[in-house]
Amino acid sequence: MIKKIAIALLCFLSVSSFAQDSAEKEVKTDVNEVTVFIEGAQVTRKKAVELPQGKTVVKFVNLSPFIDAKSVQVKANGELTVLSVNHQQNFINKLDKPKELVDLEAKVRSIDEKINLENTYLSIVGEQLAFLQQNRDIGGKNQETSIVNLKETMTFYSTQLSALKLKEIEHNKNIQEHRKQRSDLENQIKTLTSKKEYPNGEVLVKVDAKRAGTFEFEVSYLVNNAGWFPTYDIRARNISEPIQIIYKANVRQETKEDWKNVKLRFSSSNPNSSGVAPELKTYFLNYNSIPPVYNIKQGNNIAKGNVTSAEDGMSLPGVSVVVKGTTIGTTTDVNGDFTLTMPSNGGSLVFSFVGLKSREMPYYGSYMNVSLEPESVALEEVVVTAYGINAEREERALSGRVAGVQVKKGGAMKIRGSSSLAIPSEMVVKQTTVDFEIKTPYTVLSDNKSYAVDMVAYELPASYQYYCVPKVQKDAFLIANIVDWEKYSLLEGEANIFFEDSYVGKTLLNLSAANDTLSISLGKDKSVSVNREKVKDFTTKQFIGNKKEETRSWLTTVKNNKNQPISMIILDQAPVSTLEEIEVQMQDLSAGKHDKETGEVKWEFKLEPNAKKEFALKYSVKYPKDRKLVIE
Repeated sequence: MIKKIAIALLCFLSVSSFAQDSAEKEVKTDVNEVTVFIEGAQVTRKKAVELPQGKTVVKFVNLSPFIDAKSVQVKANGELTVLSVNHQQNFINKLDKPKELVDLEAKVRSIDEKINLENTYLSIVGEQLAFLQQNRDIGGKNQETSIVNLKETMTFYSTQLSALKLKEIEHNKNIQEHRKQRSDLENQIKTLTSKKEYPNGEVLVKVDAKRAGTFEFEVSYLVNNAGWFPTYDIRARNISEPIQIIYKANVRQETKEDWKNVKLRFSSSNPNSSGVAPELKTYFLNYNSIPPVYNIKQGNNIAKGNVTSAEDGMSLPGVSVVVKGTTIGTTTDVNGDFTLTMPSNGGSLVFSFVGLKSREMPYYGSYMNVSLEPESVALEEVVVTAYGINAEREERALSGRVAGVQVKKGGAMKIRGSSSLAIPSEMVVKQTTVDFEIKTPYTVLSDNKSYAVDMVAYELPASYQYYCVPKVQKDAFLIANIVDWEKYSLLEGEANIFFEDSYVGKTLLNLSAANDTLSISLGKDKSVSVNREKVKDFTTKQFIGNKKEETRSWLTTVKNNKNQPISMIILDQAPVSTLEEIEVQMQDLSAGKHDKETGEVKWEFKLEPNAKKEFALKYSVKYPKDRKLVIE
């Protein structure tokens, strides 16, 4: 508490010295535009402000407490000079809580009062029971009790005891119900926000107006506790029509300011990521050295886990879970659980939640139990000097101004540079990023819930091919191959797969593994059956001189139960010898292609409706008869 008062006093003294020679005008604004990055968002507020002639400090209030002070930008039009800009946090006038949160907390307090009342009733009932039991004796020590008195006493005692015990049961039942209601409300509050109160963000702009009038201001800044990640709906009606990809943005924010009916834009940029290009390490080669390591992790395909609060151990819904360095992400559900499809090269997961410290953890394939610790909000303050129209004299006097300030003559000043129907949108391709501008005003509340926004839908020509490795799994997977996919500015992310109007599962749009052709797995198709079995008649063992020869034969059968022809690839394998004394000889491939280096056998073919094909794989292995060799 003393620390907060000291910080507030520091803010007050700073502002007093900042505005001691100027009048101050407090301005409340609405959010007009938001550009959401992979991590963070740039918020823009616009307001026409009436100012007198001379110097005035324009204070923009009720802003997010999570503003990156170095990112504050101000534009002003008209005959005035912007002298300086200051960002601060007001710890005295804290941000108002959302009405929904206030109502929920009021209900919690009401239930607490009911629980206290029920506990009071229980205490009274307990006292009555104790009194009743202490006064069970009737008559004196030397007095005999009549049968009539005994019956009357027993009836009275039984009636009173039953009534009190029933009241005790009823009050305990009420307490249990109230506690359950309270628990439900607490869980609902967690989905909205953390309980912590946050300071009021403020931006103070000191201006010098050449004349009285109304001036247009534009304030923009970068905030944390916001971001988006892409997901897709991939639909294929059949294998003769184009594939449809619906590009979605899953946006969430807990910036403590609602974005109501704003112009929304999604950018593939991440201002929090490093802009430094990687460098190679010198590869020193000797007998005791190893090649350089670049921290490329290996992981499993599906990451699962649970996220809790380190303070009370409670599950945390709405936590952002993102694969570091990618756009692949998800959020935890109401129980704090998450499931995320991982890229083939694994990676680390970054967990972030408002009011809690972000945490990065490598994923090794095991179930992850993650706890997040509280994070304190520190005071951030920055002073920037800037110049606008009619500021030539001041510009010459202060030519060594702060880096990042740009001056434009002619009235513009800039600090620090620069849902069932598809929502109308426009894709803007920039030099290093892609922006999706949503044409319809959109609302995203500060509740940390994930909102799915359909950005764009593509119908892409695709060639379809079935793929099966029956030695490993007998299911046939449908693969859609798309060329020229780069021009659609796709990002890595999870995708829901729909084939023939049925949901078939999830897949990963893994662009890092794509070359000229993007291959998307559309899941298993049960209407294409594949079977592989060993042919016992040709599985033999014989001795030839000092060598032993074993033969293995496999038969793979493929049947197309669809009403249209299909193109398919079947993969199998033969062993590859690593010793000269072991000889592998291919005897039957059914016209398949054999890679001698890897042992892979590939059959690529077309199959008509209701047609069937068989493929034989037969090989022999010779090795010294005094040695043992395990052959499949």
